[in-house]
Amino acid sequence: MITLSLAEIAEVVGGRMHDIPDASAQVTGPVVRDSREAGPGSLFVAFVGERVDGHDFAAAVVEAGAAAVLGSRPVGVPAIVVEDVQAALGALARHVVRRLGTTLVALTGSAGKTSTKDLIAQVLRRRAPTVFTPGSLNNEIGLPLTALTATDETKFLVLEMGARGIGHIRYLCELTPPKVGLVLNVGSAHIGEFGGREQIAQAKGELVEALPPAEEGGAAILNADDPLVRAMASRTKAKVVLFGESDEADVRGENVRLTDSGQPSFRLHTPSGASDVTMRLYGEHHVSNALAAAAVAHELGMSADEIATALSEAGSLSRWRMEVTERPDGVTVVNDAYNANPESMKAALRALVAMSKGRRTWAVLGKMAELGDEALAEHDAVGRLAVRLNVSKLVAVGGREARWLQLGAYNEGSWGEESVHVSDAQAAVHLLRSELRPGDVVLVKASRSVGLESVATALLETGTEGEVAAR
Repeated sequence: MITLSLAEIAEVVGGRMHDIPDASAQVTGPVVRDSREAGPGSLFVAFVGERVDGHDFAAAVVEAGAAAVLGSRPVGVPAIVVEDVQAALGALARHVVRRLGTTLVALTGSAGKTSTKDLIAQVLRRRAPTVFTPGSLNNEIGLPLTALTATDETKFLVLEMGARGIGHIRYLCELTPPKVGLVLNVGSAHIGEFGGREQIAQAKGELVEALPPAEEGGAAILNADDPLVRAMASRTKAKVVLFGESDEADVRGENVRLTDSGQPSFRLHTPSGASDVTMRLYGEHHVSNALAAAAVAHELGMSADEIATALSEAGSLSRWRMEVTERPDGVTVVNDAYNANPESMKAALRALVAMSKGRRTWAVLGKMAELGDEALAEHDAVGRLAVRLNVSKLVAVGGREARWLQLGAYNEGSWGEESVHVSDAQAAVHLLRSELRPGDVVLVKASRSVGLESVATALLETGTEGEVAAR
């Protein structure tokens, strides 16, 4: 981050300095919460967790070169002590972002946030230095830590914002005020916590409410194909830019199709020109993500040709999101196990079928979390869709929700061996080891808590004779 003295940091966060021999000493390295990442000039943020107290590592991080600790109590080494460490971290991020004056792009949505954030970053960094959220660190801790990695050279700061309730995104926008705000969609993710899609829309729309007015450069990028998102135009004073496949979208995609390998191709139209895009990512759902990224980039001054080239060359930067790997025996493993909700699950199934090109397809699926009263219906619907898409075999992994997946398949007409229920990931690996054939395509997907990435990992570990080695 930018260089700050310990005295300045203490003033910004409202803290007291303890055991600091030189208040003019400067933080020149990163702000970190993991003691293993501490190094010369860094600032270590000590959180008290359920199992680990960061204050216990204070001496070790200073020995590693950290300038000081930001914590809630004195620790016997240079420290800035505050009442609320999380609030102090947010205050520091807000101070740094305002001082830098970088263009801040924030995005939210029920599905596709991380993939779209990665696309935006890959497009914008062709124009200027860009800092963006790593992985899905999109909460009240991850977001300020990301913002604090920006430097004087950073032109664009791209931040993903997640929410688990009303007011969460408003709070994140107060920490890092955006100039450009993107809302992707309103779906069913976390519907059990919010209580309904209307409540989700209320929460997501807090982003556009936080934007500066159009005359100050504020821009709200909204999905023209999602009525709940499009309606957010009335909640902002910023310039409204619509993206999507609708004829009314300012940035739109036409002639959308999938290549033989399941990669989306389309004609990108912007207010200043048009250009063709063929993506390296898999699945038609990435078209909407790409159009969102294109709308952001166009608003920030990039041409249609520049954007199309960047989108065509962009890859996946975050793990376990439609990672496609082909084994030596021709089995293709699609690891999309980072997370799952009804919308992303259905998109992944369609992508699986599109990329199979007539080969046998396997959908290894598990629980979609946080769906509340909608859980039974949503799992049932995914099981039914697998049958409608003619997925060769559904492997439902886990407990009650997995049985609901299988029940949906049964109710749609899968009475033979097209669907099976197994108790856990190890059982799924055992089944796949015995039944996979060269050329098969396997999708692995569930909510993060299920840990189905272990299935994908096991399928890609081969023994000396090419057999899959179970972990």
